[in-house]
Formats: sequence, structure tokens, C-alpha cells
Amino acid sequence: MSTHWLIVSDLLALAVLVFVLYFPRNGRRDMVVALLGLNVGLLGIAMTLTRSTVNLGLGLGLFGVLSIIRLRSTELGQQEVAYYFTALALGLLGGMPIEPAWATPTLMGAALVAIYIGDHPKLYARNRNQTVTMDQAHTDESELRERLELMLGGTVVRLKVRRVDLVNDSTVVDVCYKLNGSGQSS
Repeated sequence: MSTHWLIVSDLLALAVLVFVLYFPRNGRRDMVVALLGLNVGLLGIAMTLTRSTVNLGLGLGLFGVLSIIRLRSTELGQQEVAYYFTALALGLLGGMPIEPAWATPTLMGAALVAIYIGDHPKLYARNRNQTVTMDQAHTDESELRERLELMLGGTVVRLKVRRVDLVNDSTVVDVCYKLNGSGQSS
């Protein structure tokens, strides 16, 4: 595939990722800039490294370190991390010509389909994850589960107590639950 078509394929896939999938579903404007910048920057780096005598592994390793630093510099949810790495993968695919020529757009399409399905609003629409701070210290897990189910309006699937503070009478718990009924928490 020619360089021109690799760039066009990447930019089309990026537009779908950011403006059709990510922003309408998640609405974080700051991530739009990050996804666009990451992808286009990586596309340029990958194209430069594949056409120069510099070791490609060295360049990608350096970029990987920079990506990890970026991910650690602000709190991103798992959902944003998936979009972030998809933008990264699209840039790499667009920047490194592979044979056969149809492989690049096919792999880009596969990444977009995976994100489309994995982040579809109807997929597990009633399932939620949260960190809850309770105004009472709970040392009995079954009692804690009952209180959470009543408070959240759902069935607790998993809970993990992060902290029980007997002095200040509080409990911090990570809870995964499934909403009862219409899908709206109370």
C-alpha cells in the first residue's frame, strides 16, 4: 500500500475512533486532543523510523516509555486507556507498511470493531463499578453487601473493601453491581 493510502487509512480510522465512537459515547473533550495528537504523532514517528537507518525497536521503545509516562500523568479509566491504545495502534499500523496491502486497513477495521462492540452502551448496560465511602465502619461483609444493594438499587456482583476506619467510622469499598429494574440507580 502506498504511503498516501496508509496516511488516508489512518486518518479515516482515527476520525471514526474519535468522532464516531469516543466523543459521542464519553464526551471528554480533553481526550479528543490526546487521541488525535497521539495518533498523528505516532504515525509520523513510525513512518520516519521505518524509512531511516535508526533501529525501529529503539524508536518504538522510546515511544512506549513516553506513552507510559503520559498514562501515569493523569488518571485515566480503563475505557480511556482502551481508546488511547487503539489510537496508538492505528498510528503504528498507518506508519509501517506491511504486506499484503489489504492487511493494514483490515487490522485498523478490526481495532475499530473491537472498540465499537466493547464500548457499546447496550453491552452490560445495567452493570456499574464504583468506589463508595460508607458513613459507618463495616466489618461484616454480608451486612455490607446488603447495605450496598439497598443503597445502590442493585445486586452486588463483587466487592472489595479498601479501608475500614474504626476511629472515624467509615468504610471505603470498590463495588461492582447490576442495577435492578429499568437500569437507573436510585
